[in-house]
Amino acid sequence: MKYRPLIGINTDYRASAKGRTPHCYLHSGYYECLMAANALPVFIPPLAKEADLAPILDRVDGLMLTGGDDLDPRKMGLAPHPSVTVVPERREMADRMLCKMVQQRRMPVLGIGLGMQELNVVSGGGLFIHLPEDMPKSIPHRDPQGGAHRHTVVMQPGTRLEHIYGPGEIRVNSYHHQGVRKLAPNFRVAAIAPDGLIEGFEGKDHSWWVTGVQWHPENEGNISLDMQLIEAFVEAAASTRCMPALAKVG
Repeated sequence: MKYRPLIGINTDYRASAKGRTPHCYLHSGYYECLMAANALPVFIPPLAKEADLAPILDRVDGLMLTGGDDLDPRKMGLAPHPSVTVVPERREMADRMLCKMVQQRRMPVLGIGLGMQELNVVSGGGLFIHLPEDMPKSIPHRDPQGGAHRHTVVMQPGTRLEHIYGPGEIRVNSYHHQGVRKLAPNFRVAAIAPDGLIEGFEGKDHSWWVTGVQWHPENEGNISLDMQLIEAFVEAAASTRCMPALAKVG
């Protein structure tokens, strides 16, 4: 039987409020697309200590960093903005630790939406806080009414994303008002929108499978193009886990 890699997935968090108990939660698309790609999901709650996260990362083969609300601009040395819906602090702190730890471990990681932005910020990059103001000539990147919105992205030649999706452009879903302003030095651009906004990046170091995309492949996991990215990530995670075993056999 083909090895089914364990993929950790970070979860969102909702604090207690009047008439509501605290809980963590996850959009089902994230684990369903992994199951469809023959992986097994492992939910990771927003834990407060690296010592608690480390044993979990020791056991999983890869990490999927999920979408969500916005990073707190104040933690990036920027002023608050009325458009920003700040992600719960407990989740942001746990996510930042996960980003740092997977980078140290060179663990396969796929960042989606907010997860992409977190990887970039923790690695030394920066964000546009509100695209309509920071990038006035940008194309729309979300429906202001909250509905479905799509635009094209162009794969960059010679990148992992071009290998996965093929050359040229594809249409992707788009729900964001923030984006990558400055790319972290250990990443390279892998996909861009027609207005020049970075929509995908990957690691410069080929020994580390790390990819971030601004769109949400988990929302349309039955579309073959979206599943190609998920399957490539799962394959990388399975290969990483199998490498030590193969070395022993040899």
